[in-house]
Amino acid sequence: MTVLLRRLDEGVPVPGYAHPGDAGADLVTRVDATIAPGERATLPTGISIALPEGFVALVHPRSGLAAKHGVTIVNAPGTVDAGYRGEIAVTLLNTDLREPVVLHRGDRIAQLVIQRVERALFVETETLPESVRGAGGFGSSGGWRAADGGGAPAVPAPGASR
Repeated sequence: MTVLLRRLDEGVPVPGYAHPGDAGADLVTRVDATIAPGERATLPTGISIALPEGFVALVHPRSGLAAKHGVTIVNAPGTVDAGYRGEIAVTLLNTDLREPVVLHRGDRIAQLVIQRVERALFVETETLPESVRGAGGFGSSGGWRAADGGGAPAVPAPGASR
């Protein structure tokens, strides 16, 4: 698939995939930034794109920034609609409560994943068909601990027999 791209800053690279088969193309920041503990910052990427109708670009956090520095994206995933032509910007949140995160121009800050989109026709009705889950919402599938009976079976400890 071809995506038209406008580079708003000649000094930043075009988004690219680090490895064959990767879903996310790396986005970089075009500015230096320090994000204090618990704070957020909106960083410009220096690019704008034109997606074909029927597609969306989703801006996902980078797993390394999240795992090593506690940096995530406030509205993850961010949505870049097919009709949007402005600069893609990423609002990062430093969840670390002790250490600031220092980012430099050209640092990879997010991943852009392009997907097909289905548009729904919403039909109003007085009742909805029954389902096994029903109206069960947050926490309705069990607790988060394996012992709480939520979803997956408990995982045996290393070396334990089944």
